[in-house]
Amino acid sequence: MQKITIMAGILLVITLSIAHAKENLPSAVTKPIPVEQIVGYESYSPIVKKLISTSLKLSKMNLTYEYSSADPKNKGMDCSGTIYYLLNQSNLKNVPRDAESLFNWVKKDGMLYQPTSNNFNSSDFAKLKPGDLLFWSGTYATNHSISHVMMYLGKNKEGQRLMFGASDGRTYQGKRMWGVSVFDFQLPSGNGRQKFVGFGCIPGLTCK
Repeated sequence: MQKITIMAGILLVITLSIAHAKENLPSAVTKPIPVEQIVGYESYSPIVKKLISTSLKLSKMNLTYEYSSADPKNKGMDCSGTIYYLLNQSNLKNVPRDAESLFNWVKKDGMLYQPTSNNFNSSDFAKLKPGDLLFWSGTYATNHSISHVMMYLGKNKEGQRLMFGASDGRTYQGKRMWGVSVFDFQLPSGNGRQKFVGFGCIPGLTCK
């Protein structure tokens, strides 16, 4: 009886600790923008319009960055969890959950482009279009070759490329964001550990 009481006490402490951690997530710093700021949005396909309008609604929910979460009800999501949730809202089935699996899914069932240039003006980025998934490696210490994923939104009226997803420190117009938000799509320098690996259409949704 005493052992059962001790175990119950331990479980209660663990449960309370998890609940406390949830309540003390880092405060979100996000930037929602209206679709009117995205140049050419009105000419996007209905599928891409829905993806982008849903993503911009998520950016208004003040969701923080929370590792391993793929549900806004948790008050935060991680990068692949955000994309996973977004694609499930478009009624896609069997969407992979982690960034590397999403990368392999696009490579196998979609059309993946892996640029060798670090310049948006190069022909390597000629096929980049709104709604494409974007992939990085080396964004944090992990055993996976792909560590980060976001979705390309297009350009704003100032000609800056934008993306949507979740991050614990990327920027929007020079300000560090934290959570589910709109971000500047910038290519990393060639000298760091972080690398932009590729982009591609979403299988079963935006791939023609």
